[in-house]
Amino acid sequence: MVSRSLKRIASRCWRPSFDGENSCKAGDANGRVDGLLWYKDSGEHYTGKFSMAVIQANNLLEDHSQLESGPLSSFQSGPYGTFVGIYDGHGGPEAARFINEHLFDYIKKFTTENHGMSADVINKAFLATEEDFLTLVKKQWLSKPLIASVGSCCLVGIVCSGLLYIANVGDSRVVLGRLEKAFKEVKAIQLSTEHNVRCESVREELQSLHPDDPKIVVLRHKVWRVKGIIQISRSIGDAYLKKDEFNKEPLLPRFRVSEPFEKPILQAKPSILVQKLSPKDRFLIFASDGLWELLSNQDAVNIVNACPRTGIARKLVKAALREAAKKREMRYSDLKKVDRGVRRHFHDDITVIVLFLDSHLFSRSSCRRF
Repeated sequence: MVSRSLKRIASRCWRPSFDGENSCKAGDANGRVDGLLWYKDSGEHYTGKFSMAVIQANNLLEDHSQLESGPLSSFQSGPYGTFVGIYDGHGGPEAARFINEHLFDYIKKFTTENHGMSADVINKAFLATEEDFLTLVKKQWLSKPLIASVGSCCLVGIVCSGLLYIANVGDSRVVLGRLEKAFKEVKAIQLSTEHNVRCESVREELQSLHPDDPKIVVLRHKVWRVKGIIQISRSIGDAYLKKDEFNKEPLLPRFRVSEPFEKPILQAKPSILVQKLSPKDRFLIFASDGLWELLSNQDAVNIVNACPRTGIARKLVKAALREAAKKREMRYSDLKKVDRGVRRHFHDDITVIVLFLDSHLFSRSSCRRF
């Protein structure tokens, strides 16, 4: 994965790094690599601790991610907080890598212009990143036509001034672990809205946006797909389903839609949730859909709640891999020996970031330094 050196005063960033790439250095470690697994067992962010882990399955890792804690604008006076990004690429790593390199900079730019964090800031950052990537596609179109078929889901979480912002396109997911004192348990609450046409409401949304296209969603081999091609209805990238100028040669026929279209088939506009953090909110689990295909929301929350904080993201990844092995009637130890590429037949790339929320830190002034 491509990472950038830490350049900002009073800012800390962590981005998974493989194959000797330079990672953002902060505190005691850059994370560790164990075969196809990258992990950072523990680190500090603005309102507590965090843990990160990534397991590769594809020949090229298509998941990218980052955690940035410190100033969320260009002003060192603040606001201060934590930014989490999970970018689950498809068709290649280019779109996810691009988001990893540009989205947070747009968040800071628009927060500066807005004099504070807001849902509008996040929406503008998503759309600006999308526009920049489509511009890149246009520049590379003739020499590298496959880039028009590359896209990424994009899940963002921001903790700032006692508020939690969640924004999403695609089907990555964030789940909150909230203490329910009446039942003496930590309950799983899904906060992100998923844009996958397996959901009836998503199919209905697409059909309402494209009333003249009876084939906007197609059921093939018991799987719903947009135009019979892709399962998600929102993404960054996927230029061939955004602009008709890329729906032709030299793009390969398998990616092309049979009929020309005037308005984008997929959207890049995120669903955004803003809510006040509560002392009952204990932690957030951000993950690409590779985790949620193997673990339920409550199972993941139960694991985090029952285990020590250090290394908990790695523990969630391993729990998912054990489920993947079980489904194929094999041992976990044997699955670990399966190399990248072939590994994709057993599970997807999986990225997990667990963000602990310590309520005594919620009241920190948005202008205080990390």
